[in-house]
Amino acid sequence: MRRYEVNNISISTILANIDSGMIAIPEIQRPFVWKRSKVRDLLDSLYKGYPVGYIITWRNADTRLKDESVAEGKQIIIDGQQRITALAASLNGTKVLNDQYKYIDIKIAFNPVLLQSFPKNLF
Repeated sequence: MRRYEVNNISISTILANIDSGMIAIPEIQRPFVWKRSKVRDLLDSLYKGYPVGYIITWRNADTRLKDESVAEGKQIIIDGQQRITALAASLNGTKVLNDQYKYIDIKIAFNPVLLQSFPKNLF
């Protein structure tokens, strides 16, 4: 029986899986705490082709999610929630719950002809 697997998944697929509910944030995760400058730095690292770390998910049907539902076979985020939330907020316009428990928009200044300049296999 395989204990884990490592997959190379595009950012657009990860964001689509979040939008569809296939990947969810468990109740135990902290709110979004990154400053706009850190979100910009993440996008800059992706733009330059730098590694930005792994995102670890886990399937556990009994885990409670942020929206108070139960995971029921969804992949829950164990590590990478701040990065995923930063990407969803900055690229998709998703509102995020911050550390003051307010929903906010993340707007950053980053304009090197964004989508045309990213490596083609990223999106």
